[in-house]
Amino acid sequence: MAVLSNVVEIDPVFWVDGFEELFSQVVAPFFGRREPRLRARGYLLGLLSSLERKNGWSLAEFAGDKTPDGMQRLLNHARWDAGLVRDALRAQVAERIGSPAGVLAVDDTGFEKKGLRSAGVQRQYTGTAGKITNCQIGVFCSYVNPDRQRVLIDRELYLPASWFTGPDRLADAGVPDGTVFATKPELAWRMIERAADDPLLVFGWVTGDEAYGDNTELRDRCRARGLNHVFAVSCDHPITLAGTKTRADHAIAALDSGAWQRYSCGDGAKGRRFYDWAWIEVADRDRVLARRSISNPGDLAFYRCWATRPAGLPELVRVAGSRWSIEECFQATKNEVGLDHYQVRTHMAWYRHITLAMVAHTHLALLAAEQHPPPDPPDPTPTGEDHDGLATQGARPHGTNTPRPDER
Repeated sequence: MAVLSNVVEIDPVFWVDGFEELFSQVVAPFFGRREPRLRARGYLLGLLSSLERKNGWSLAEFAGDKTPDGMQRLLNHARWDAGLVRDALRAQVAERIGSPAGVLAVDDTGFEKKGLRSAGVQRQYTGTAGKITNCQIGVFCSYVNPDRQRVLIDRELYLPASWFTGPDRLADAGVPDGTVFATKPELAWRMIERAADDPLLVFGWVTGDEAYGDNTELRDRCRARGLNHVFAVSCDHPITLAGTKTRADHAIAALDSGAWQRYSCGDGAKGRRFYDWAWIEVADRDRVLARRSISNPGDLAFYRCWATRPAGLPELVRVAGSRWSIEECFQATKNEVGLDHYQVRTHMAWYRHITLAMVAHTHLALLAAEQHPPPDPPDPTPTGEDHDGLATQGARPHGTNTPRPDER
């Protein structure tokens, strides 16, 4: 069984009991017929197994089927609503790891594909491959609490503008009638708004990288909803200080050495991630935050921060560091539960596979959170080192093979 070096080992009975509980609350209620409900259960167990590849054929063989037809029907034709499963999953996250200090993080990831017929596919840049390639782009929202427990809670498939020049292409990929082009920040806002509208989910902040932080409309929407946020922005992000327009990097460069303070923004694969930090107040509760590498002072990152209440520098640093939670979720869901292993073409099938992969990863994350709570954070005293390594998260049954930016 292939596992990550730091995956938590879980007692098999606890693993199975936890799976059955989550399945009965998040997935089973939304299947009216027994056959597709059992098929969904088998699909999830396959995603949680130690299979190297988790596509239609391998999942079918794992479930004891002679062909992948049943798994394909589950994703393409069976009657069930992946949106309702997503909402039930978010409710479980709220109940079991929710915190008023929780952070929503938004980001996108790529899924390399061949051909031209899969919904949303085209040659476009993806940070996953680090280049322009033929791929689909999914925009996601993760939830992370102060104990560093993190899961994906929402997803949207990005459809490039080129797809809307040919209605027949949209219909062929099963894109619902009436769908209109939406940028990635607009898709991110849909997910943030759904989370904010959920009376069960509590969180204190929203964060995202430059592709989202440089989008003025997204930041304005967050502010209008009273959502505190720390968004990364580009070095030339425009700000106005004392009536004078300038750039974020120029404003920060004018600070003296005493303005910088050293804090850790969280854990990485190599330990605590320490940086030097400074901030400038642009307006009431509106700040520009800067992060500087200790080992390479020329390496800086910038953030636009806003809050409905006074927030100190350590809190803003914590939120800025929480942005990595979604990268960690991408790594874990792709490595552990086959987020990117799918072989589907239609719009609906993409949402169904992705949603079930999110359920599978949440099962592992919740088991790790409940049976092995995270230790107390280490002493935050600076070490003089800064690390950017990502930590991963999951849970596996111990001693058993039981299934376990373009056009923004």
